[in-house]
Amino acid sequence: MTYQQKKKQVRISEIIIPKYQRIFNNKTYKHIILTSGRAGTKSSFAGIRGQYQLVSDPSGSVVVLRKRHNKLRKTVYKEMLRGINRLGIGKSKFTITKSPMEITYNKYGTTMYFAGSDGIDDTKGIIDEDKPIKLVILDELTEFFDDGEGEDELLNIEATFARGNKGDFQMIYLFNPPKNPNSPIMKWLEKMKQRPDTIHIHTDYRDVPPDWLGPDLIQSAEVLKSIDERQYRWVWLGQCVGIDEAIYYMFCNEHMAEPEPGQRFSIIGIGGDYGQQNATTFQAFGMDIPHMKFAGLGEYYHSGRETGYQRSPSEYAQDFVQFVRELAEQYASGGCRFYLYLDPSAQGLQEEIKRACRAAGLQVSINDADNDVKLGISRVQKLLTYGIMSVSRTKQENAVREFGTYEYDKDSIEKGKEEPVKIDDHCMDAIRYVVMGLWDKIKRWLPVPDD
Repeated sequence: MTYQQKKKQVRISEIIIPKYQRIFNNKTYKHIILTSGRAGTKSSFAGIRGQYQLVSDPSGSVVVLRKRHNKLRKTVYKEMLRGINRLGIGKSKFTITKSPMEITYNKYGTTMYFAGSDGIDDTKGIIDEDKPIKLVILDELTEFFDDGEGEDELLNIEATFARGNKGDFQMIYLFNPPKNPNSPIMKWLEKMKQRPDTIHIHTDYRDVPPDWLGPDLIQSAEVLKSIDERQYRWVWLGQCVGIDEAIYYMFCNEHMAEPEPGQRFSIIGIGGDYGQQNATTFQAFGMDIPHMKFAGLGEYYHSGRETGYQRSPSEYAQDFVQFVRELAEQYASGGCRFYLYLDPSAQGLQEEIKRACRAAGLQVSINDADNDVKLGISRVQKLLTYGIMSVSRTKQENAVREFGTYEYDKDSIEKGKEEPVKIDDHCMDAIRYVVMGLWDKIKRWLPVPDD
């Protein structure tokens, strides 16, 4: 298989891995399901296959879907543009727009559309009567099960775009398997594999020529394998390794450390979780930029239930001011920036803290926390796995205790929708908030780039 543009010829076999070559032009399969671990090149394949559809078939367009509109431009849109380069075609042969996001091959007028499926009927308006959709690419398929209607939504999408086609319509589904083998998407996969019009191909980085990946990426995989083989099997091999009830099973003595005497930080982040009868806590971490560490500095913790006295939001605000002053005195460098990421349900407390900080002359950036529990847990796990995060054994005693007891509800694991037990989890919530808030800064320290 080749594609020729002027005198330049690109062999498809040279730009996709061997495991994918048998399906590239195979129209006998209506449903192509590609799963992988990190760096399995399924997204690269989809980009190449999508652009090849536009330039090889004068009558067939393409639609690329994610669950949410706001994730399209930085992910699949960029990948599809890379597909043009990989095929060796000049971008001048296309009309490429960002609003709306579309890529049109000028010679045939075939178009690649990008859309989010925020509602099950959102995609119906995309249908091109002159150049019907012959290929649908669904990226990050787990989002359709976690945030959408799962199988019902996929069936609706298929019915929407298959209409009017005559046997050459295909759908490509891309996802990294979740840890939990009981998850709805894995049950859907097993069901789809029984269909004669479906093929499932799983890849991992070991299926890819090493010179495509580079030694640094391969070394990162091997490092994780040496320190946490279970995480390695999930992240890099794409295996459903199962869910431990213990959420932070990797937490151990090595994660408990004190800042060096006299150590100063230019950025100090604080995660705050608010409770009325339940505990209110502030968990503080310093960004140790030279050593690429997220160092635990201290905590504030008060439980109305345990002490028999419930503080008011204004009292908590004053306690926060005192907590920041102590942190500044002990750990802040000149020009240190403080960030607070607070429980988004605690708007009243947030206003009190803003007033108290203004009155005290404290410069603190105060933000609603991102409360994506699943993603937040995954990010904290990464920091623990790679030894980037530490907590203070002496100054974060409640956090240390919760790290050892924080677990998933067993029934939720069996149902494929793992949810943490909502008991004694206030420090865990606060730490998740500050990790999510500072993630754009912290993620640079990971061995492999992370979104």
